[in-house]
Amino acid sequence: MNYYLGIDCGGTFVKAALFDEQGIVQSLARENVSVISEQAGYAERDMSQLWAVCANVIKNVIIQSKINAEDIKGVGISAQGKGAFLLDKEQQPLGRAILSSDQRSLENVKRWQAEEIPQQLYPLTRQTLWTGHPVSILKWLQENEPERYAKIDKVLMSHDYLRFCLTGQLHCEETNISESNLYNMSAGKYDPALAERLGLQNILEKLPLVIKPNEIAGYVTEQAAQQTGLAAGTPVVGGLFDVVSTAYCAGLDDETKLNVVLGTWSVVSGITDHIDETQTLPFVYGRYVEANKFIVHEASPTSAANLEWFLKQWSDLSYQQINEGITKLAPASSSILFVPFLYGSNAGLGMQASFYGIQAHHTQMHLLQAIYEGVLFSLMHHLNRMLQRFPHANILRVTGGPAKSAVWMQMLADLSGMRLEIPQVEETGCLGAAMMAMQGTGRKTTELKALTSEMKVFEPNPNHYAAYQAKYQRYQKLTEALKVML
Repeated sequence: MNYYLGIDCGGTFVKAALFDEQGIVQSLARENVSVISEQAGYAERDMSQLWAVCANVIKNVIIQSKINAEDIKGVGISAQGKGAFLLDKEQQPLGRAILSSDQRSLENVKRWQAEEIPQQLYPLTRQTLWTGHPVSILKWLQENEPERYAKIDKVLMSHDYLRFCLTGQLHCEETNISESNLYNMSAGKYDPALAERLGLQNILEKLPLVIKPNEIAGYVTEQAAQQTGLAAGTPVVGGLFDVVSTAYCAGLDDETKLNVVLGTWSVVSGITDHIDETQTLPFVYGRYVEANKFIVHEASPTSAANLEWFLKQWSDLSYQQINEGITKLAPASSSILFVPFLYGSNAGLGMQASFYGIQAHHTQMHLLQAIYEGVLFSLMHHLNRMLQRFPHANILRVTGGPAKSAVWMQMLADLSGMRLEIPQVEETGCLGAAMMAMQGTGRKTTELKALTSEMKVFEPNPNHYAAYQAKYQRYQKLTEALKVML
């Protein structure tokens, strides 16, 4: 039998999974990879350490599987988008990678907003401008670390860098680089006018050629084979932006379905075959896996990482204990509101996290319930906007860690009033990447067994809808009031 390796480089872990020809997981390994934050607003990653972790995870998944490396017929990588992974002229890491959650470029973005640069670029890029975009980071480096900026030879994103470590070949993968603000969405290519307008005139020559997600980018080198246990010469494809990977595995086949991802980021995505020029909101578009299709999405780093932070600081409860405890509380009855802006905001640049409304009778479980609610209230900002672009959507397909929590999912169904479908797919980031490897090496993926299992369904409880909507309105008033403090 043939096997395919999917790698998922996320905000917290690097995962690797081996799949058989039906997309069924045969082996899974993961390892934490640290985010370095030595100054307020900084989020960096040691690039050499990232590759070492990735190589070790690949080696471990092969060992655990007891599969012959020669039977692994292709490799794909799914990863976080945005950020900047820079190489010098010797093709060595040029300092630490700067991640999409980094906020050092906040003043640059504020200046661009004041100059209405985002509105000028949007008709070409179909992107907003925020701190994690490559252009924002590059502008900050140009102004604050000019010597480092001058040494840049290649600008990559995380899966581009890992693919380079595997193959020695340099490319920028389309689903990810299409959202860089240096790519003309309609034309499907880099646009010098964008770099010129942002004052990054020479940067396009630092961007490698664009490659499709299911196109072979190169082959595992002898050196990478020794480090990972893969067979030298194994094909490696372009890979995927992880948001695209998850939407692909969720089976979005028309505009009645939206994909919700709850992980480090809250993401709402839809798939379309056209750019809607009639919309007044600046919806973010990106190139999709399928030809002539786009992914449209709204996102912010306001999701389950807030829960992980709280548990790390103040609780040793298991997820089962948390879910059981929250189930015993009346829905949306607590006065506590949690604003989940530990790692970024979708309500205003520079806004921070907080609890509000705590009283003496409240317990730790009330705080945890408020975190569950706050994450979903923040998600509703994106969902309500996306429903303007996809007005016929009536189903949410939800993936990510919180999708394993029945109480959290019922809360989302009750708050949104929409039917939830939970795909029973293991490791969507890894699977989407492996599917690209399958396609790149000639295997069809239209009827994989892994994608045909019955979904778990949550129907909204109309008796709870009013209570959640009332609390959500309080949350919105709180975030508006907090903007005064910026």
